Amino acid sequence: MQDDRHSPFRDAGLDRRTADEVPDTPQTRAPSYRLAFDDHEFMCREELRPVRLQLELLKPQMILDERGVESTIVLFGGARIPAPANKDTARTKTLADLSHFYDEARTFARLMTEKSMTGKRLENVIVTGGGPGVMEAGNRGAQDAGGQSIGLNIVLPHEQAPNEYVTPDLCFNFHYFAIRKMHFLMRARAICVFPGGFGTLDEMFETLTLIQTGRMQRVPFLLFGRAFWERIINWEALADAGTISDEDLDLFRYAETAQEAVELIEAWEPAPARADIPGR
Repeated sequence: MQDDRHSPFRDAGLDRRTADEVPDTPQTRAPSYRLAFDDHEFMCREELRPVRLQLELLKPQMILDERGVESTIVLFGGARIPAPANKDTARTKTLADLSHFYDEARTFARLMTEKSMTGKRLENVIVTGGGPGVMEAGNRGAQDAGGQSIGLNIVLPHEQAPNEYVTPDLCFNFHYFAIRKMHFLMRARAICVFPGGFGTLDEMFETLTLIQTGRMQRVPFLLFGRAFWERIINWEALADAGTISDEDLDLFRYAETAQEAVELIEAWEPAPARADIPGR
């Protein structure tokens, strides 16, 4: 990491330590005396939002660059889907029935991580939202293979801790959903979407929109569990209505098992970003 040791100016960390050691006086206790970058209340002011957005973009970017992460495989999916061993605790029968996707996500992450570890560079690293359910399964599968994985956690009103399988040095925390979404996709080589709720749908549709509109290169985009997705989304109705084109239905494929997903990714024909939108 570049730091102030290569600069003609004093190290910022040294100045911070020096500022902490000044005599305790009314003047040094005043909020105005605090170093701006070390003043938590100042950094959290509404006017500093652009700075916080920039910092939240930069910190993971710099760390991932330093760790040599070249590309990722993104796993989206529901936090409420239990491991099969815990399906009796599921809130609904449907969640219990979906529990086998925990194992499929875990197996898929293990298979992709094993393949990525054969290279000299960190390619196709599993990245999840860092939470429970499908996210946990993805990070767990990478650990099963002896590899690394990324967790992009988000601060929520209810308490949430990263799952225990995320590689600690690749575990991040976000305040801004928008910046978190950027980090999901900036290095993405494939997108795998498992059954989930609002968050999963949000991430899925935003990514599809980026690919549909040519703002993102086309990558393998897999939906695990055809029966689930066709039950909650009538894709053909969108095409019949003309709100999307028939060609948009070709942006994704269905997969049922981890092995099928691996084969689909390996057989996927590379394609550049769209230059125009079909049907416009």
